[in-house]
Amino acid sequence: MTATRTPNPTPPLPETPSALPDGLARENTALLRAPCKTDGYAIYQLIAKCPPLDLNSVYAYLLLCEHFSNTCVVAQSAHGLDGFISAYIHPTRQDVLFVWQVAVHERARGQGLGGKMLQNLLQRPELANVNFIETTVGPDNIASRSMFGSLARKLKANVNESDLFEKSLFGPEAHEDEKLIRIGPFSV
Repeated sequence: MTATRTPNPTPPLPETPSALPDGLARENTALLRAPCKTDGYAIYQLIAKCPPLDLNSVYAYLLLCEHFSNTCVVAQSAHGLDGFISAYIHPTRQDVLFVWQVAVHERARGQGLGGKMLQNLLQRPELANVNFIETTVGPDNIASRSMFGSLARKLKANVNESDLFEKSLFGPEAHEDEKLIRIGPFSV
């Protein structure tokens, strides 16, 4: 009698960087992939280590993983999650990808991981109709401004900045103004 093996529905992480599960892309030592709901708490922990990002509830990250995995990306290494981007298609403008949060763990900073995750998103077939990226960035967030500026140059796209959320809208909580940065049009 021959035993049959049932395939594992989610492939395990590769033991060596060269052995990758089908359908997954690797950048340097980080595996870039769509998040799944089992990543929710790890994403929450990552965001907690990445000020000045606003920390949302674990439930919010679980919903992002469950409902918006096609427009979000995690970077996973042997150390755990090194990065996460949450994004979604704008509800009234289907050619706009709104990038909500970009988080890169301290151990992975300075390697261009944020930009690589953004490029990974733009290469997905589900996002083929995206011609613009929008995001909000505080005026003092130099790293994010640099990353989005670099992406715009690679895409040969215009960058426009306008007011979106002034600090008074956040209530008594201390919060900077959030400027809307719009990159595009572009085609990938």
